[in-house]
Amino acid sequence: MASPIRITGMNSGLDTESIITALTSTHKTKVTTLEGDQKRLSWKQDVWKKLNKKITDFYNGSLASMRFSDAFSKKTTAVGDPGIASVVTSGTAMNTTQNLKVTALATSAYQTGEQIKAGTGSVTENTKLSELTGATFDENGKATIEIKVGSGDPKTIELSADDTIAKVVSKLRGEGVNANFDAGQGRLYIAGKTTGSEASFEITGGTGLAALGLTKSYTDELDASGNRKAAAGYQAGADAAIELNGVKYTSKDGNFNINGLSITANKIGETTLTTKNDTSGIYDMVKDFIKGYSELMNEMSKLYNADSAKSYKMLTEEQKDAMSDDEIEDWENKIKDGLLSRDSTLGDVSTAMRTLMAGVFEVKNGSGETVKMSLLNFGINTQSYFNASADERYAYHIDGDKDSEISSVKNAEDKLSAMIGNDPELVTNFFMTLSKSLYSKMTDLMKGSQYSSSYTVYEDKLMNKQYSSYTDKISDANEKLTAAEDRYYKKFSKMETAMSKLNSTQSSISSYFGLG
Repeated sequence: MASPIRITGMNSGLDTESIITALTSTHKTKVTTLEGDQKRLSWKQDVWKKLNKKITDFYNGSLASMRFSDAFSKKTTAVGDPGIASVVTSGTAMNTTQNLKVTALATSAYQTGEQIKAGTGSVTENTKLSELTGATFDENGKATIEIKVGSGDPKTIELSADDTIAKVVSKLRGEGVNANFDAGQGRLYIAGKTTGSEASFEITGGTGLAALGLTKSYTDELDASGNRKAAAGYQAGADAAIELNGVKYTSKDGNFNINGLSITANKIGETTLTTKNDTSGIYDMVKDFIKGYSELMNEMSKLYNADSAKSYKMLTEEQKDAMSDDEIEDWENKIKDGLLSRDSTLGDVSTAMRTLMAGVFEVKNGSGETVKMSLLNFGINTQSYFNASADERYAYHIDGDKDSEISSVKNAEDKLSAMIGNDPELVTNFFMTLSKSLYSKMTDLMKGSQYSSSYTVYEDKLMNKQYSSYTDKISDANEKLTAAEDRYYKKFSKMETAMSKLNSTQSSISSYFGLG
């Protein structure tokens, strides 16, 4: 609602506006304070939202996957001659060396047409069939092509004298093959859409073949095996074929999934496949988990250890008017950076996670024995209290990690790699147990309540209510401010009216006595 226009001080000569502003300053201060407190709360909500996302990303990411044995079933296969085949290895593959022979590669059916001629000269995609040399049509101006794709029945493509070469290409494509016309060569080219014998196509007949440079895919002549010979320019589609340890397999696209191995045949030849545990893959997974945890812990420590924002009051509009943009930004950033300083909720979450990560767990080793292990046994440590900054004292580092910037860590004995190589079952059991325990703890920390939503570590519901409460309080305070201003304006208006009457009376008396 727009403020009413008030004209005051006409008779008294007083600066009524300033006087009323001073008289209502307490109400105005309350409004300003409430607005500042609400904005500070909104900033705190933003900080928590960003941190909560980082927590849930870690929770749903590397931590979640580490709970299952499949995550540690990492294997790799070395191909003796990588040019012959490529292999993707799953965790179910057997550790062994196998012999692979690629005997055939997958091919698609392909037919090259003879050169098309026309009485008008060169042939383009816009040339009509009626213009082609040797074109014949029935009494209705029609011709046909018969084509069979895969094991389906032959289909008839109907052509007309007015069809262009481009139209013929379109009709061929509509029947499940790839087709193209090369104007430079003056030929039609037809190919199967995929490789393999099942996707092979065959032109079986029709009345429009000769003019288009096409012939039947097979002649009536038989080869030594009694099969019809392919026509010139035609190649049938064929399956890929391999022999793995003497057993034959075929594939329409050259990809074979056999006992945990995904094999892609690249060229004909013979080679070996050697499958073993991928120790580097397990190491990288543990490293990613430790890195994610440490980055999260550093962020929480940074927010918790920040200088308190309590000494920085929210700026009023009058204060901002007296400051530069950089000064305002610097002031507000100091408030934002310290909003979670010594926050009890943040402290509880951080402590719970740190305590669990530093724990000792009973797990079974590869021999079936129960042993007590902690991260320290795998060469995974935090820096000493005095060597690490306050924000990085709870971050873990893997001894022997070549990517570490800490010299003592980089040059330390790589216990983790050694243990993965010597007893992968122990490594799997320990990190599964650790991750399951941490996952369970974080699930409890993010459990929904009357004050917080599910998967949220802070009291977001309560903060939303507090924000709404501020909105109501600000509205009430503004109403009281307006009421106070109106009350004072009415009083001063009455005073101005009375003074106006007094001045009028004085003027009349002066006039009566001839003093005016």
